[in-house]
Amino acid sequence: MNPVTRRQFLLGAACVPALAQSKLPLDEFQPRSMLATAEHPVTRARFPVIDVHTHLIGFPRGRGIAQEQVAQILRWMDELNIETVLNLTGGAGENLRRNIAELQERHKGRILVATEPSYDRIRESGYPAWQADELKRAREAGARGLKILKYLGLGLREQITSGPLVKVDDPRFDPMWEAAGALKLPVFIHTADPDAFFTPIDSFNERWEELAHHPDWSFYGKDFPPKPELLEARNRVIARHPKTQFVCLHVANHPANLAEVASWLDQYRNMSVEIGARLGELGRQPRGSRQFFERFQDRILFGTDATPNGAEVPQQDLKPAMYQCYFRFLETLDEYFDYSPAAVPPQGRWRIYGIGLPEEILK
Repeated sequence: MNPVTRRQFLLGAACVPALAQSKLPLDEFQPRSMLATAEHPVTRARFPVIDVHTHLIGFPRGRGIAQEQVAQILRWMDELNIETVLNLTGGAGENLRRNIAELQERHKGRILVATEPSYDRIRESGYPAWQADELKRAREAGARGLKILKYLGLGLREQITSGPLVKVDDPRFDPMWEAAGALKLPVFIHTADPDAFFTPIDSFNERWEELAHHPDWSFYGKDFPPKPELLEARNRVIARHPKTQFVCLHVANHPANLAEVASWLDQYRNMSVEIGARLGELGRQPRGSRQFFERFQDRILFGTDATPNGAEVPQQDLKPAMYQCYFRFLETLDEYFDYSPAAVPPQGRWRIYGIGLPEEILK
């Protein structure tokens, strides 16, 4: 039997032309799992939830949020058993005070607001002391935390639109870090981004599809520092300010290497982590994730990185279906399910597994 006849025999003669001509655009590839596994969707959290990582305020910060939208969010919170959400991007100055009045004061106990540094003044000679004093004023106004965007390290430059990037551990911020500790304001810090965003957007990049849709999310090339350098600078800040509590968002932005994150938690007692927008990473290593949660259960915070309508972070739309993915991951041992309600997985074409945490850890 010659090779062509043998292939026809093995595959079926009718399959050969179809296979030879078949080309399916990746965007149209929507595989349906053939696995028959037990499913235990979780519509409501077993215990009251505090989400420490939301972005209720739109960009720019002055845009605010309509009270009708806030009312809908509160209804969802009641439905899902979410006790409190923390809006991290509350801005500074008058914007902060307005956001505190409209969200935190109007909805006491349900919505909290954090402040942010005023980076536009960094080029002024008295900035370090002024920013520390401004943080005190923000605390007096009612701010409940300090949010550091990845802009520090990847966007802020010595000149407005040019010059070298300002480093995460720039000493100009030391008075601010110290003030945060003295004021008992936790620092919610986002440094760097997923590993794939620092590698070439090529056929070996597991998040190629995501980056193809958002090429501006890539930090590969140009003058961006390597990811390890960014994380090392952040860790130096944590080490220099042991009386300040740092919550390193997105599992310290290194969920692909939980062993290294664990080593940091062992080394820095003033460091905690949060899990927002990282179910896709945690859920595909369920045994390692379960061990991580068991070991550091009192230093892992619940967060989602949710926005009211998904405008800034499309995969984290603040609606029940998104939260229910988190609850299912944390509360069940379900296998091979979607980590996002989006039709196309936003971070990569894989599924996740639940880690079924015991009630004491969930509490």
